[in-house]
Amino acid sequence: MQKPALLALAGLCAGFAPSSYAVSMIDPVDHMFDMGEYLAENAYGFLPVPIIITEPALGGGGGIFGVFLHESDAEKEARRKLALNSLDGGARLIPPAITVVGGAATANGTWFGALGHRRTWNQDHIRYLGGVGYGDIVMDIFNDFGGRLPASQALGFETQTQGAGVIQKLQFRVQDTPLLLGMSQFWTRTEVSASNPTVDQLFERILGNSTTSSGLGVIAEYDTRDNIFFPANGYQVSAEYLFFRDGIGSNYNYDTFALDGQIFFPLSKPLTLAFAGDYQSIQTDDQSLPPLVKPYVQLRGISAYRYQDNYVSALQTQLMWHIDTRWTVSGFIGVGSAAGESHDLYEQSETAYGTGFRYLIARRYGLRTGIDFAFSDEENAFYFNVGSGF
Repeated sequence: MQKPALLALAGLCAGFAPSSYAVSMIDPVDHMFDMGEYLAENAYGFLPVPIIITEPALGGGGGIFGVFLHESDAEKEARRKLALNSLDGGARLIPPAITVVGGAATANGTWFGALGHRRTWNQDHIRYLGGVGYGDIVMDIFNDFGGRLPASQALGFETQTQGAGVIQKLQFRVQDTPLLLGMSQFWTRTEVSASNPTVDQLFERILGNSTTSSGLGVIAEYDTRDNIFFPANGYQVSAEYLFFRDGIGSNYNYDTFALDGQIFFPLSKPLTLAFAGDYQSIQTDDQSLPPLVKPYVQLRGISAYRYQDNYVSALQTQLMWHIDTRWTVSGFIGVGSAAGESHDLYEQSETAYGTGFRYLIARRYGLRTGIDFAFSDEENAFYFNVGSGF
């Protein structure tokens, strides 16, 4: 069952590889299919990540993103030598700069494109993350009318959000500790409409022809993970506070707070237990915010923006079984809740669960990719993922 999957992936990768540059896709240590040399030595080499959209509200669709890794010649050589001496040697080094670019479209007219970049300097003492995107998103937004309806019975209406967005984060390590402190920026300009004429007129009256959200904030992160792509040990906790004000170009005044974390326990050589959690909130006196501004429950198996409110939380756990150095299978379960007040969280909750697998596609980087199959009361979905899935 493994061989056809690898051959299919090899064929996909070969389709993107320039014919003028030949690299080996067989690892010299374990003699398995591996894209590490292709990503490192080919100037145009990238990992293609398919996007399959199974959300019924979007009509189904897909796309593709390319993951590019950037290193100097000296960094490539150091990683190559360590990878030859140890199965996880190269993966323990500081992650390379990463660029992700691509897009997707669905049957209901939704489409989007995005470009993201992550880079570090000074031996990971400075981190930068930036991204820009543009799209036309057609999706259902659900309203519980101020809590008058249970979250599972909230009424949905179709909205169309068209526009562009930018996100940036710059962090500085505190001496040689795992603590990083920094600042962040978030900006979007959108036009929002609805298929329901009454709702559309209401949007136009309240939001106008276009809306701008512009925020600045601070971020703190504590990170001891042994690998950012697929950790086997360590933990990461981050907190971010953003304020949106008309003085910095925002049409709305509100504050957002996000706290999230992940922890990975090696139970034994083949087993790793992981937990993840997040908490998000929005504070505002403005009753006319755009529909995509409020936080939402983020879990595999639950539609994006299906459960929104002023306060949102989600908790997940995942057990990973490393069959060998290449293949990993996992089972996961999560619970999430959205409420108008923080003390009402988890009075009503939604559960999602599933299983998945990962293949170590680039051993020298510790880069794993695979598929998750997730289920909840309202939908079933599958996801192509790079990393743990959290």
